[in-house]
Amino acid sequence: MRKKILIIIPLFLITGISIYLYSYKGHRNIESETADYTVTVKGLEKEFTFNDSLATVKYQDKTIEVTAIVTAVEPASKGIVIGEKIFATFKDSLPKDIAIGRMLKIKGRFLGYDELLQEFKIDQSSLVHQNK
Repeated sequence: MRKKILIIIPLFLITGISIYLYSYKGHRNIESETADYTVTVKGLEKEFTFNDSLATVKYQDKTIEVTAIVTAVEPASKGIVIGEKIFATFKDSLPKDIAIGRMLKIKGRFLGYDELLQEFKIDQSSLVHQNK
């Protein structure tokens, strides 16, 4: 009986610790991750038009890079609209010198397509490159 208890207790501890570590993974640092995909606005639109379910599975929660022209700046929400179709929010604050009409490349986590607003959503964005 004592041997069974000495075997069962460590097994429960190992199982419990494993479940905890699996459930509570550390936060991702999107800025330091390598992009899973480099896409264009038109490329995203094409894939979602062709098969939105497949495109959602492909991009959901993945790190993507997008190059496009800034079409709107929303300082209150720390967000920008690029290519008239992608709404990207930055983690801390908007990078300096972002202005409408500038071409830039951002990297962020793809959240999905908002059918109501007809735009793609990206969060935890970071500026990769900006043309002056």
